[in-house]
Amino acid sequence: MPTERTGLAFSSRQDSTDEELISVAQRAEALGYDTFFTGESWGRDAFTILTMLACHTDRLRLGTGIVTVFSRTPTMIAQSIASLDQISKGRATLGLGTSGRIVIEDWHGVGFKRPLQRTREYIEIIQQALSGSRVNHQGEIFQLARFRMATSPVQESVPIYLASLGPRNLELTGQLADGWLPVWTHRGHLPVMKGAVGDAAERSGRSINQLTVAPQILCYATDDPEELARAEANVRGHMAYYVGGMGTYYFNLFCRYGYESEAEAIRAAWSEGDRAQAAALVTEDMLDNIAVLGDAAACREKLQGFRDSGADMPVVAFPHGSSETAIMRTLEALAPGSGGA
Repeated sequence: MPTERTGLAFSSRQDSTDEELISVAQRAEALGYDTFFTGESWGRDAFTILTMLACHTDRLRLGTGIVTVFSRTPTMIAQSIASLDQISKGRATLGLGTSGRIVIEDWHGVGFKRPLQRTREYIEIIQQALSGSRVNHQGEIFQLARFRMATSPVQESVPIYLASLGPRNLELTGQLADGWLPVWTHRGHLPVMKGAVGDAAERSGRSINQLTVAPQILCYATDDPEELARAEANVRGHMAYYVGGMGTYYFNLFCRYGYESEAEAIRAAWSEGDRAQAAALVTEDMLDNIAVLGDAAACREKLQGFRDSGADMPVVAFPHGSSETAIMRTLEALAPGSGGA
C-alpha cells in the first residue's frame, strides 16, 4: 500500500450526473486516493453530494472543500458534518472557509463582516458541539446557550481543515485547524506559506506536524498536444477569472507571488470585458508553478514537486469542462504509488 496521500476535488458546478460522480469516487477509492472533496458555489450543495457518495464507497474519506462560514449557522454545520460522519461510518472531513465578499454579499445577501473572528468562533462552537458538550458560547459574534447535539459523530474528532491564503488566515489555521486547504498555490511559495502556518502552530503550543497541508491543484494529464492546449486554455481562463473578476483577495495573492504586473494587466483586461485577453495574459510561468499539466510522467514529476515543497496531501482538481475520460486518465496518472514518489 502506498504511504503517500493524495486527495481529489470535484466541483459541484460541473454538469455531472450522479452516475458520473459515483464512478469517479469509486475509481478514486480503488486507486488509493485518501479524500474526495467537493465544495459549493452555485451548483449542488456539498453535504448532499457527499452523502450520496458515502452510500457508494467504503474507504474513501469525504470532505467539504469548502463550505463557507457565512451560509449556515455553526450548530447547523456541526449537525450536518456529524450526520455525514455517521452515514459514512467515520469518514467525514469538514473543510471551512470564508469565501469572498462578492460571493457572500451578492449571492448570499449576508454582510461580509469580521471573517476571521467569525471563522474562529465557528471552529470553537463546532468542536464543542461535536464533542457532545453543552454549548454555552459567549463570543464577539455568537452568543449561544444550552445547545447540545442529540447525536454524535463516529470519529472521536472530526478533522477540520481551513481554506486560507492571507497572512492572518494562515495564522488562524496554525492556531486551530487540523488541515490547510489552500487554492492557487504556487509551488515555490508553498514553503514560506507553510512556514507561517507552522510558526502560528508553535506559538499556540502545537506543531505543523499536527496539520495536513492539502493544496488543491488543477491537474490534467494527456499525451495529445491539441488536448493539452485546450486544457491549458481552460486553466488560463479559470485563473484569469479569479485574478481579474473575484475582487482583491486572489489578486493580492498573485501579487505576493511576484506576478504584480501580470495581475494588473489581467485585471485591466477583465474590467474592460475582454475575457480572452485576460486569459492570454496568464503566463507560462504561472501555469508551470501553479497547475500540473502535461503527459502522465510530467504530471507526476510536477505533483512530486508540490510534495517536495511541503504538501502532505496534494488535492488533484480538474479544469472546468474536463470530460469524464480525462478525469479518469488524470486520476490514474497521479494515483498514490503510481511512480511520482
